[in-house]
Amino acid sequence: MLRARVAAGFGDLRADLEALVRIPGVSSPAFDQAHVQDSAEAVAALLRGAGLADARVLTARRPDGLASRPAVVGHLPGPQGAPTVLLYAHHDVQPTGPREEWDTEPFEPTERGGRLYGRGAADDKAGIVAHVGALRALGGDLAVSVTVFVEGEEEVGSPAFVAFLTEHRDALAADVIVVADSLNWRVGVPALTTSLRGLVDCEVEVAVLEHDVHSGMFGGPILDAPTLLARLIATLHDDDGTVAVAGLHRATEPLVDYDEADLRADASVLPGVRLAGTGTLSGRLWTKPAISVIGIDATSVAHASNTIAARARAKLSLRIAPGQDPAQAAAALRAHLEGNAPFGARVTVTDGELGKAFAAPTDTPAMRVARRAFADAWGTEPVDIGVGGSIPFIADLLDVFPDAAILVTGVEDPDSRAHSANESVHLGELERVVLAEALLLSRLATG
Repeated sequence: MLRARVAAGFGDLRADLEALVRIPGVSSPAFDQAHVQDSAEAVAALLRGAGLADARVLTARRPDGLASRPAVVGHLPGPQGAPTVLLYAHHDVQPTGPREEWDTEPFEPTERGGRLYGRGAADDKAGIVAHVGALRALGGDLAVSVTVFVEGEEEVGSPAFVAFLTEHRDALAADVIVVADSLNWRVGVPALTTSLRGLVDCEVEVAVLEHDVHSGMFGGPILDAPTLLARLIATLHDDDGTVAVAGLHRATEPLVDYDEADLRADASVLPGVRLAGTGTLSGRLWTKPAISVIGIDATSVAHASNTIAARARAKLSLRIAPGQDPAQAAAALRAHLEGNAPFGARVTVTDGELGKAFAAPTDTPAMRVARRAFADAWGTEPVDIGVGGSIPFIADLLDVFPDAAILVTGVEDPDSRAHSANESVHLGELERVVLAEALLLSRLATG
């Protein structure tokens, strides 16, 4: 019955997804935030159409006194005494990046090969329509009460998330929280995300001179700051490419592994490039720390001159393993950088974002119901996966609602290219996600 309802309504649901993708709701402050408001209003209308008559656009007051970007909250009551399920997604999107890297217009949804392309098609507007589709399929036949929370600033780090939870705590309280912002193992094989790495970042500056000087007159005994910054960055990994910062935690190896050929294809690794680290690939991606240089401030090639640069700066991103305290990880990274100053250069570290890792219990009643729902929707058993990326707000959810069971699911697959050019969602997978969520909601009350 549910399968037939989902199939019958999927054409309309796809049209709703396409309409959302056409709204360029980029939450980065460099972009027009009126589009984010438009996106929130469109989501609220979709939820009202799915039976959540009270769905409305809400904000919260951030710690700096400014209002958060708009979120949407709606509630659909179930039977008296039934558990409440909170369905989470986000409607804001990443910037598109250079237009020439896209094969189609980023904000004009286009189907090719069973996939729908466009910015936000997967991350995370597909999550929104998955919630809407499941509620439409169930109609008024709800065994649980449902609250839908669609955030508007996840792509800029959810700066007001705790404030929003606190201000609207009563409206968001739930027994089970379903976060639709992760991915499946591959097309045709569903997954439940049971671990996420946390995130620590910082800026490190290397200084060698009070000011730039002539490279011909002083080059030789004095090394420029970019060279010394490069030498400092090189200390972060050993010869195998394993992170060499003391004090960083490593969790246990996962039970499933990532095929190397698939990884190389999914990440577009160039031929001949050797993969870094040791152990399973899934462990290197999910349960071990990783450090990346995500930005460098130095003289550009176009503006180069024959001078020894006095200063250079880099931004480092450290993904931390489940079980690692982010403040301790930040302290370990800072100590390593300060303790490995090359040639006595002055090293200054400025701490940045701290995001907690996540590790879920794998045999809760809610998890067992979810496994059965996924198996029925796909016709194959789901696998437990980790994700190398971070969703720090999950830890915030647990802090505010410590007794809630959290299920991390998603619509993406390894080909979705979230945050990159040519982002897409597999339409067949999206239909299966809708069915799985409808089955989940129909069964959570009885376990």
